[in-house]
This record gives sequence, C-alpha cells and structure tokens, in this order.
Amino acid sequence: MGQKLPIGIQSFEKLRKEGYLYIDKTAHIYNMVTEGCYYFLSRPRRFGKSLLLNTLESYFLGKRELFKNLAIEKLEHDWTEYPVLHLDLNTQKYDSPQALEGILNEHLCRWEKRFDSDVSENSLGLRFMGVIRRAYEKTGRQVVILVDEYDKPLLQAIGNVELQDAYRATLKGFYGALKSMDGCIRFAFLTGVTKFGKVSVFSDLNNLNDISMDAAFHDICGISEQELRDNFEVEVSELAAKLDKTIEDTYVALRENYDGYHFCKEKLPGVYNPFSLLNAFYKGEIGAWWFETGTPTYLMELLKLHQYVLPDLEHEEPDADTLNCVDIASTNPIPVIYQSGYLTIKGYDKEFELFRLGFPNREVKQGFLKYLMPFYANTVQGKSAFEISRFVRSLYNGEIESFMERLQSFLSACPYELEPEQERHFQSVMFILTSLCGYYVDIETHTNKGRMDMTVKTKDYIYIFEFKFNKSAEEALQQINEKGYAEPFAKDSRNIIKIGVNFSTECRNIDKWVIESKV
Repeated sequence: MGQKLPIGIQSFEKLRKEGYLYIDKTAHIYNMVTEGCYYFLSRPRRFGKSLLLNTLESYFLGKRELFKNLAIEKLEHDWTEYPVLHLDLNTQKYDSPQALEGILNEHLCRWEKRFDSDVSENSLGLRFMGVIRRAYEKTGRQVVILVDEYDKPLLQAIGNVELQDAYRATLKGFYGALKSMDGCIRFAFLTGVTKFGKVSVFSDLNNLNDISMDAAFHDICGISEQELRDNFEVEVSELAAKLDKTIEDTYVALRENYDGYHFCKEKLPGVYNPFSLLNAFYKGEIGAWWFETGTPTYLMELLKLHQYVLPDLEHEEPDADTLNCVDIASTNPIPVIYQSGYLTIKGYDKEFELFRLGFPNREVKQGFLKYLMPFYANTVQGKSAFEISRFVRSLYNGEIESFMERLQSFLSACPYELEPEQERHFQSVMFILTSLCGYYVDIETHTNKGRMDMTVKTKDYIYIFEFKFNKSAEEALQQINEKGYAEPFAKDSRNIIKIGVNFSTECRNIDKWVIESKV
C-alpha cells in the first residue's frame, strides 16, 4: 500500500497530524515572509492555493511542531505567533450584492468576538479597519491577513455588468483597509483564479506584489516532475501494474495528461495538476479528474459573448499586460481562459515580448472541447465521446461517404445564431470535431480566417480535405491537386483519398463534396 494521499484536504494541521503526504513548499513560504509583506498569487482552481494559505496560517500562529522535518524548520528560528485574519470567499454562491455582504459580515462578526467592535464603525471597510487595529493593539503584534479566492464573486458575475460593479465597489472598499492600516499589518496574501485590472479591487493596493508569473515561485503550487519522482515511486509502480504499462510508460502517460502548466516566461520545467495526479493514483486510472470537478460556465459565457473563433485558441500571442490582468470591459476572453488554467504558456518571444499559449495537456484540451461541443453543435451533454467514435469508425473503415453524410447531419443541428458568423461557427465546430478525433487518429490541420485544411491518417488510409465557403467542391478538389497536397505521401502504401468540400452560408451547411481516390 502507498502513503495517505491528501485529496481534497486543505487543512495543513489535519494533513500533518494524520500522516498524509505533504509536498514540501515551506522554503517558498520562508522566502516570501522574509522578503516582502503584500502578495497576490493567481493559480487555477484545485491547484493547492487553499492549502498554501492554511500552511501560512499555521506558520504565523507559531505551530512549530507541524513543520518538523520540513525545510522551514531549519530556516526559521523565532516562530512568533501573530493574530491571523483568514477570509475564505470560496464556498458562497454569489448571486446578489447581499450574498457578498453577508459572507463578509459573517467573518467580521467572528473576528469582532475576538477583538471587540465599535458602534462608530458602520461599514464593512470601517469594521475591517477596526478589527485590524484592535487585533494589533490587544496582542502587541502586527496582523496577518489571508484571503482565499478573492475573485469568486467577480467570476460568478461575468456577463452581468451591474452585479460586477456592485461586487467591485464592495470589495474595493473592504480591501482598502489593507492600505489604511499598513502599519498594523505584518503580512497579507491574496489568492484567486484571476487578477481583475483597471478600476478593480487592486487599484488602491499599489504595493501588492503579484508573484503569479515570477520564476522563483513557479512551482509554489502544483507538483514538479522531480517532486513526482521523489515522492510517488510506490504509487507510480502500482498505477503501472493496473494500466499494464512499464514504469516509464506510466510516467509518460501522467506527463501527457497532467503536466504542462507553465506560469512564467523563463524556460522552466512544467508543473503537474496536483488534484488530477493524486486522483489518478488513488483511483488507479488516468481520467479527467480536475475537469470533472467543475464546468467552466463563465468561460462559455465569455466565448459566446465575444463570438470567439475556437481554432485561434492554440495560436494566441498576448503580451504580459494582456495576459496578467483581466479587464471586464475587454472583448478578449483569453486572459480569463489562461488564468483559469485552460491555456498555459508554451513559449516566449523576447524580441517582441509576446507569450505563445496552448492547452497544457490532454486532460484539459479533451475535457474543454467535450464540454464545448453541445454549445456549438447541439449534441447532448455527455454524448461527445459517442459522437466522435462514430466519425472515427467511418475513417478507419474507409467509409468517406458515410463520414461526410454524418458531418452534414451533424452540422445541420448547429445553432448558427448570427448569419454573418456562420463561417466562424463552422470553423469552431470543425476545430472541436477534428481535435477530439485527433485523440484516436492522426489529424493535422492548418487554419486561418478563410479556410480549414485537414489531413487525416489511419492505418490504411490518408484523407486530404480542402474546405471552401460559398464556392464549389470542385474548386476545393482542384486546389488539392494543383498545390500538390498529396505529394508528400507519394511513396506511402496507404490509400489516398482527396475530398473537396463546400460550405454554403445560404443552406447553412455543407452543400456538396467531391471525392477522388488513389488506391
């Protein structure tokens, strides 16, 4: 049997006292608390932010016994106890301004029982300031403030400008206490999925150190390849036996599915999603464990709101200002998608100071596209895998007519809501379809604003597709031949099948296709 895996455990004290595995991040903690005072960290959900905050709380409460045999035990000598104010915004459903005010009031009431209250403090911000001041005066030590998922209300209100404005005003006034009471504060750490910019809750906190993209803290949450190999030898061995794979093949499978998160421009090793990795070991199966714990409804709203063309997801090149700060007035959904963990940094162009983005791993790409399919193609939620299997079988069997008829039927169910955007919608549907089929057959695509070309390779067949819009299928086939798309496969023994396809905006579907085979 392997060690106790801390799946879903966010209490550092529980984890340590009950013998669960802990990946030692305490050297990072020591560096933070000795080098600065105010910090912000953005990481995807279920990436260990809550455990990190709870570990900080135990540290600032002076619970030295919990840190035995960890890196910080040798680094820290004082172990001073500080008053800690820990605000968790993660559990509430924020569907009205009163919901946010209620959770803030609940925390304030609890803190006021410890440090008293004052009748003159008649707003949330004033009450917070009063608690900080009295905590400092009563204990003689500066206060530590920890805020978990500060942006949860803002994320839940995406698309609702009025509610966003209300939440932002409330949080801005509340967090303003941090600036006003600076002399009473020893340390403050805020976490979230996104960093909302412009006229945001951060506008008054110009001394807040955002370490989200700092190379020194790139693995402060998550699990590195070295940490995986150092801490999970037994678990990897057991998983390999269940999967009937070698040890190294199992490492490859874990890497392809759960690794690949990069949070800085420097070329550093990727980070594994800790939630998925632990669940794979616990359940003895490679699955979409992180994605299945929550559907990104706010991302779907953003994509629909801005009529985003999905093939562009893997070709985005934002600069740091765009990537690192969410502006609710912007028409660009990419910063939220990146900061939520559905895209990650794949490269950095130093000359132009641009980041190259892409999906971090198979779990995220496959899960994200399966989730999006029903919104773009009117399929039943949860039936994406079944739909894809039908397309793939046709390709495996050389049944190209069946494949095209199925594609035509599939597209007839697509909800083309805006007439001028039919071409873009078709591109998005084809991107989802080809990407998901690509997990079972070898698919290469080239995309731009007016065209999608596709080459599909199976054991016995090579399919070369050319798509046209409001032209003709014959013209598409002619382009395949004139540009020599089949020439790279001239010596290949497989059957080469060329398919010219035309999409008509008048009928809102494929109106014709022509096929040319070379056996």
